[in-house]
Amino acid sequence: MKALVTGAAGFIGSTLSERLTADGADVVGLDCFTDYYPRPMKERNLATLRTNPRFTFVESTIQDADLTGILAGCTHVFHLAAQAGVRKSWGRDFGVYTINNVDATQVLLEAVAAARHIERVVYASSSSVYGDLVAMPMREDALPQPVSPYGVTKLAAEQLCYLYYINHQVPTVSLRYFTVYGPRQRPDMGFHKFLRAAIRREPMSLFGDGEQTRDFTYVHDAVSATIAAATRGVPGRVYNIGGGSRVSMNHVLEIIERVAGRQLTVNRDDAQKGDMRHTYADTTLARQDLGFAPRFGLEEGLAAEFQWLSGVL
Repeated sequence: MKALVTGAAGFIGSTLSERLTADGADVVGLDCFTDYYPRPMKERNLATLRTNPRFTFVESTIQDADLTGILAGCTHVFHLAAQAGVRKSWGRDFGVYTINNVDATQVLLEAVAAARHIERVVYASSSSVYGDLVAMPMREDALPQPVSPYGVTKLAAEQLCYLYYINHQVPTVSLRYFTVYGPRQRPDMGFHKFLRAAIRREPMSLFGDGEQTRDFTYVHDAVSATIAAATRGVPGRVYNIGGGSRVSMNHVLEIIERVAGRQLTVNRDDAQKGDMRHTYADTTLARQDLGFAPRFGLEEGLAAEFQWLSGVL
C-alpha cells in the first residue's frame, strides 16, 4: 500500500501514519498547519515520522497541492484534514470551515476521480452529523440533523464522498468517529483540558450539568477501524466508529480523579451552543464489514493519555 494521509500532522492523522508505516506501507503526509492550535504541537506529532524513510511530508493546503503528482503512485487515500471544533464554527469563522471541510474535500475527490486508480478513499466524518433528535444507539440510516455549523460541513463533505461514488465511481468510505481521545489529543478537547488541569492542580470548567453522555473512542481503536475500511469497507457506505464507552461527563471526572490520584476542582458553566446532549454509536455495520472490535476501555485509555500529557507539559 502507498497512501496519502491528509491532516497527517494532527492527532489521528499522525497516529494513523505511524501505524501504516509500521505495517509496511509508504505514506505521503499532507498538512497545512492551520492555526487552530499551535504548530509546535503538530510538529511534535510528526517528529518520529520525519525520521522514517517510508514517510514523505508535504506542507500544503489540499487546494494548493500537486494532487496529480502526489496521487500518481498512491493506492489509497485517508482524508482526515479538516477544520476542527464545534464551538468556533459559528459566525464569521464559518467560512474557514467551508473552505477546509467542504471545498477541500471536493478538490481532493475531483483529483481522485481523474486519477481513476485509487482503490479506496476513507473519509473521516463525525458523530456531530447526527444532532439531538436521533434514537439511541445512533444508526447510520438515521436522518442526520446536525446542531452545529461544524457538523453541517462534515455532513456536506460526507455527501460529496457519496455523490462522487455514485457519479464517478470513486470508492469512498466514510467513518463517523465518536469522540476520539488518547495521546496527542487536541488541546481544545475535553479530556486534554481536564487531564492538564489535574496535572497542574488547577481548577477546570465543565459545560452543562455533566449528565451529557458521549461514546468515547480510543485513538488506536479508531485507527484500526480506519485501516480496515481501506481494504474491507464497502464503497459508498458510512460506518459508525465508537468505542463502546458511553458515559456521562460527571463519571469521566470520577475516572480522572482515580487516574490522577487527586481530587479535582470543577467549575460549572452554561451549556454551549452546538454541543450535542448525547452520543452513542450502533457499530453493528462496522463489526460486520470491517471486523471492528474496540480493544481499549475508557479508564485504560485515559490513563494512557494522562501518562502522555504528563510527559509533554
